[in-house]
Amino acid sequence: MTAARDPKRLFDAAERTALFLASDGRCEICGNELLPGWHADHEVAWANGGQTDIFNGQATCPTCNLRKGSSGMKLRKWQEDGLRKFLGTQSDFLAVATPGAGKTTFAILAAQSMIDRSEIKNLYVIVPTAHLRGQWARAAKREGIQLDSDFVNRSQTQAKDFDGIVATYQSVAANPLLWRKLACDPRRPSLVIFDEIHHAGDAENLAWGAALSEAFGDAHRRLSLSGTPFRSDGKPIPFLNYDVTRRVVADINYDYGMALQDQEVVRPVAFPAMDGEARWRFASEHPMSQKLSETDASTTAAALKTALDPSGQWIPSVLKRAHEELELMRQDKPDCGGLVVATDQASAHAYAEILRRITGDVVDVAVSDDPAASKVIDRFGKSTSRWIVAVQMISEGVDIPRLGVIVYATRTRTEMFFRQVVGRCVRKQGDEDELCARVFIPSIAQLLTIAAGIERTVDAVLADEESKVRRTTADGEGEGRAPGRTTEVLGSSAAAHAFTISSGDAFEEAELLHARRLGQQAGLPVGTEPSAIARLLRLSGTSAQPGATPEPAVQQTLSEKKKEVRDLITRKVGRLSRITRKPHSHIHSELNRHCQEKAIDQATLDTLNKRLLLLDKWIESA
Repeated sequence: MTAARDPKRLFDAAERTALFLASDGRCEICGNELLPGWHADHEVAWANGGQTDIFNGQATCPTCNLRKGSSGMKLRKWQEDGLRKFLGTQSDFLAVATPGAGKTTFAILAAQSMIDRSEIKNLYVIVPTAHLRGQWARAAKREGIQLDSDFVNRSQTQAKDFDGIVATYQSVAANPLLWRKLACDPRRPSLVIFDEIHHAGDAENLAWGAALSEAFGDAHRRLSLSGTPFRSDGKPIPFLNYDVTRRVVADINYDYGMALQDQEVVRPVAFPAMDGEARWRFASEHPMSQKLSETDASTTAAALKTALDPSGQWIPSVLKRAHEELELMRQDKPDCGGLVVATDQASAHAYAEILRRITGDVVDVAVSDDPAASKVIDRFGKSTSRWIVAVQMISEGVDIPRLGVIVYATRTRTEMFFRQVVGRCVRKQGDEDELCARVFIPSIAQLLTIAAGIERTVDAVLADEESKVRRTTADGEGEGRAPGRTTEVLGSSAAAHAFTISSGDAFEEAELLHARRLGQQAGLPVGTEPSAIARLLRLSGTSAQPGATPEPAVQQTLSEKKKEVRDLITRKVGRLSRITRKPHSHIHSELNRHCQEKAIDQATLDTLNKRLLLLDKWIESA
């Protein structure tokens, strides 16, 4: 049990002088000469009950003290470099680091150092979601900093037993003058940390930037964090620097490619690309059919919407395949979990029901509108449950290290969001963690390109086209389409595993099946990523066994095609009935008369399409 903390946190001027003289002006740990800004350190950490007196004090340089931390943790090189740079300047500072690299630890230690030097009195952390408030407060507590994670604007003032507050960007935007009063008092200088600062540049959140400027423009210091390299394609985000291409310039960068090279922080990730046929119809047009892998800018959004529709065959077959992979991984890592990222709440609940039928388990759903969403995520993170489905709640910042499989079932196609989702499953769990994470993605060119470049370092990451991509809405239907056309889903085929992308290389299904068989014969763990074995086989000049090709996709029969169109007609008749108050039977009779048929079940495919065009015309007139 941790001893009671000394109510006195900081060494006073007389004690600092005594410590400096006792050390002969040199760091007690490394022996280097102490420079201005040296630290009066607790030998037994204050957070662990150490007393604030000269008997428990020592003079240290900032690097040694920060490397030590209250828990004796060893800092990573990027954290040491970043802390040295941050503490050596008075300017605004941006740290970009891949998920799992320790951004939160870096920021908390920076704050701790400034408190120990009596440079600040308060710490304010601004986060994008309510769930992250508790996560930050717990991380700060481990270093002896008490943050109020329940503060609300109507409270107006901070309780005296807190060192600061964790709040959301929304709270600041709601009352920036209150936050200016809290954080910009020159008598109590503050450090303000902006977590995932790129959110202030999202198109729907441009007001956040103005609020941040008003609230924190006169704060003593500002530290911004992001897990993703990003551009500003709208109004520039305050407190950041930009180059001539509108790329944000980071003061310290440690991206996924760098972390993967270090082999200590993140796992490798493979991307099974799932192809399949999508069938849809633009209003007032004939039905269309196309493979996901063959779509272009004019059809990608519609095909993706259709594939992700839970009433089709594509997404259930992808969930089944992902669950089979998860079960293999759980043979090696029994608590390994899976995440499905959905576009909206209706889809999320439908996917959870599909997974329930596949697994027999009740599947948790976390959506931002649910007040209990944070508890759902926390419970899943601590459990051994197989699956959780989420809408945005787990896009970033949420720490569930046991995640090993993700199904990317959202229509959002921006590189930033994609990388944030991938970041949920790449955090290593110790030196013995040899897991290769898997992210199942639709086989569309835009996502395949991002997946192939996921391991490149930041200078090679962002394409020139990103500014256009980031303006794509979450619905993903604004690209290459004439305005006003809505996508009417008909159906989709079962998914076919086209290939897996791993370290930028593509491995086809036959090659992976052969590699997996050889791995099993060699006694490798059953969850071993087959693309890693396939890469070794390629290097040795061994290829997949001849004829080991995946089964061809089942072609849709005429009966199946007509059923899909009849189902759409039924939905349109229902819509027209609601608008006109006419009975369904009356509308069907009118359709039979215009098409010169006795009943819809006797209609040809051509006349079924004619019925659709008539319904479009009647709905528009109504």
